[in-house]
Amino acid sequence: MADDRKVFADSVTPLPPAEGPTHLGLMVAKALPETGKERMTVVFSLALPDSAQADLQKMVAEGKVVTPKELNKNYSADAGDAKALTSWLKSEGFKIEKVSDDRTSVYAQGTVEQIEKALAVKMVRVTKDGITYTAAQDAPSLPASVGNSVSAIVGLQPFRRAHKQFRICPQSGVPTPARHAIARRVSPGKKTKAAPTKSAVANIQPDLSFPFPNAKTSGATANNQTIRSIVKPDLWGNRIRVRFSNAFGDRRLALDAVTVGLQEYGSHALKGTITRVTFGGAHTVTIPAGQERWSDSVTLSWVKTADDPVVQGRNLAISYSIQGDSGHMTYHAAANTTSFITAPNSGDHTRDVSGFAYLYTTTSWFFLDAVDVMASRDTVVVCAFGDSITDGTHTTLNTNDRWSDVLSRRLHDAYGSRVSVVNEGIGGNRVSNPVTENATAGPAAVDRLDRDVLALSGLTHVIWLEGINDLGAAHPTDDIIAGYKNVVGRLHAKGIKAYGATLTSALGLNNPAQGWDLTKFPNFLASGDNGSRIDANRKLLNEFIRTPGLFDGVVEFDQATLDPSTGNMKAEFVPNSQLTQLPWDYLHPNHAGYNAMGMAVDIRPFAPKGRR
Repeated sequence: MADDRKVFADSVTPLPPAEGPTHLGLMVAKALPETGKERMTVVFSLALPDSAQADLQKMVAEGKVVTPKELNKNYSADAGDAKALTSWLKSEGFKIEKVSDDRTSVYAQGTVEQIEKALAVKMVRVTKDGITYTAAQDAPSLPASVGNSVSAIVGLQPFRRAHKQFRICPQSGVPTPARHAIARRVSPGKKTKAAPTKSAVANIQPDLSFPFPNAKTSGATANNQTIRSIVKPDLWGNRIRVRFSNAFGDRRLALDAVTVGLQEYGSHALKGTITRVTFGGAHTVTIPAGQERWSDSVTLSWVKTADDPVVQGRNLAISYSIQGDSGHMTYHAAANTTSFITAPNSGDHTRDVSGFAYLYTTTSWFFLDAVDVMASRDTVVVCAFGDSITDGTHTTLNTNDRWSDVLSRRLHDAYGSRVSVVNEGIGGNRVSNPVTENATAGPAAVDRLDRDVLALSGLTHVIWLEGINDLGAAHPTDDIIAGYKNVVGRLHAKGIKAYGATLTSALGLNNPAQGWDLTKFPNFLASGDNGSRIDANRKLLNEFIRTPGLFDGVVEFDQATLDPSTGNMKAEFVPNSQLTQLPWDYLHPNHAGYNAMGMAVDIRPFAPKGRR
């Protein structure tokens, strides 16, 4: 029949049918007439032909390695299907922005009016925490003639905001979903970037091919197993909630049990603290690809108050059982904290007090995206935003000694539980585009600001240290400065104070081009983030950051770590604090260096009201 259509029910989250506020803090209203002209990019994911899919799965089962070149050549979506879809989209007025090399993703831009007509979907305006978005009210569909080859439609619900009733995102070093696969659905086996599997010496990552056997072939996925992520809250309280992200997944993520407990040591939880977590009253949750889910409020009966001395400095053990195959995993690569994973097909171990079932370790956080604590509305929330120097590369494993952790301790010593510091650093991150697609470094700061920073509950201040990776990628300083202005302007528009941090030395050791000691390490491939050219441009950026007019204040990390006589970091800040196979890189500080950075921050601007 001509009107036969394929409906993509799991491509959107159902919104309330009626206008008005809901228990989720949403305000849903009809789209205004002018909304119809708004342009949006929608991603259509095409499935592999059944024969190619079966062949690829057989190769994976046999342990054969499939190179990206072989994937694109032999395991791509059907060219005829891609052509038929793009032709139809053009006939509906869409502009084709891009078709991926393997033809599994078609990016098309159209107006809201065109989207409503072509996808038979109603678009509405959704307001959350004062931010308004255009989103799909119901499930989109396609004519069966082109839709049968499509596995998912992504991009119709871009909002990522926290609920108003929760005011603090407290976790120090909060795991952020780093982009290891772009936010779209792809067919199983067509992973564009695997989760870390080899001994990543800079971040002390164990070999993950044991808990995730397909990690070195089609890409790491979890399969009927439990992950126990260890996280350190920056603020405590007896009511929390947790968020799980499938932002970069290729299929629905099903969690059949989640618990929160107090870590005793290693993978073991303290007896009597394991507490079950619910989602809309249910113990299970299914998260569509490209989306996130907050849990219900969880009461921790074993926490008395925010200042309870029994839990200060302790870690949460958040355990979650993955039902079936997770597909591509959203994760934060360099957590600098050891978490634990059970064997594949071992099932639900979320309520285990002992950690004996958790056979494998990882220094990444998978799927777990945030922890919120109920706190006073006047609590100050400071976000540490940036790249690997904020993320804590070369700091000490499992000791929480990033510069943001040092700042946190100072703030808590001065102001108690009325302040919280949230770390939103991602190693390798850049201020501006272009970025390396599908890398763990994530989208550029200008692109991830809404999700990773503005979505933080109760945010009041941001300290931003970033730009060195842009220089290493030969981004012009004018582009980086334009990125600074873009981000700070958006922060100020929301009433958030922005403090610019000066970039630390990138001069390097003895190689003028790269700054690496190529005498001792002749075969080491440098990253390009060191050297005289890089350092000269770093100084130009620091001049801009110090110039009044944009930032609300300046944090002098450069002065705190620089040895003026050499142009490098001070000698005592250079040797790695982690046991790695990498040479000293003269870029990332060690424990002493991060301590100096945290001590360099003037804490007075972050004092709660009445304490300034």
